[in-house]
Amino acid sequence: MKFNVLTIFPNIIKDYCAESVLGRGQKAEAIQVNPVNLRDFTTDARKTIDDTPYGGGAGMVMKPEPIFKALKSIDAIPFQKVDGLGKLKKIFSVVKKSAQGGSALGGKKTILLSPRGKQFNQRVAEEWSKMDEITFVCGRYEGIDQRVVDNMVDEEVSAGPYVLAGGELGALIMIEAVSRLIPGVLGNIESTKQESHSADFDAEYPQYTKPSDFKGWKVPDILLSGDHARIEKWRKEQSK
Repeated sequence: MKFNVLTIFPNIIKDYCAESVLGRGQKAEAIQVNPVNLRDFTTDARKTIDDTPYGGGAGMVMKPEPIFKALKSIDAIPFQKVDGLGKLKKIFSVVKKSAQGGSALGGKKTILLSPRGKQFNQRVAEEWSKMDEITFVCGRYEGIDQRVVDNMVDEEVSAGPYVLAGGELGALIMIEAVSRLIPGVLGNIESTKQESHSADFDAEYPQYTKPSDFKGWKVPDILLSGDHARIEKWRKEQSK
């Protein structure tokens, strides 16, 4: 699976994704993370990607031209012209058949990181993990030109009910959450099936390891019993 990240700080994306789970996933070729520097698609010597807002107001607004050019360079604009008048028609991701004979969500999706978008969660991560390619557009400053929202992305998504200085951290959160669900990224994909916010668990059950008694703080007796049926029941109860 491929992740594109449009940003003015590509090294933030590159450096984080070179480590730990995402680094191993890329080495295993299970995922690919492609930072795209928006400043490479500007036309002036200062590589300007923002300007003052029409109508006045505080702050600067990110310009549509560099974003359009960057998306076009990686074939990530989810629209196409359908007539000479320049009207645009949305291209939706197609459903394709999996090798096992079932259906699997494929295709591409272009996401704008935005505090006003729908909130990202584990269900969204599970859905996106079945796609072929996701492109994240990371805003900065006061905002992003509304024509990007209206014409260049599939949807707006928020990392949570708060405001950050830019979309990079949100994009990294989403990339990691999705990547963990892709075979070949984690050492054992089974570890994703019984954890917080998965389909069967609200929160992951408490975990313990050796020693069984540390400073008088003991591991629950049931986990030392060897009775796997009772242990499984206890874990399900604790996860609720």
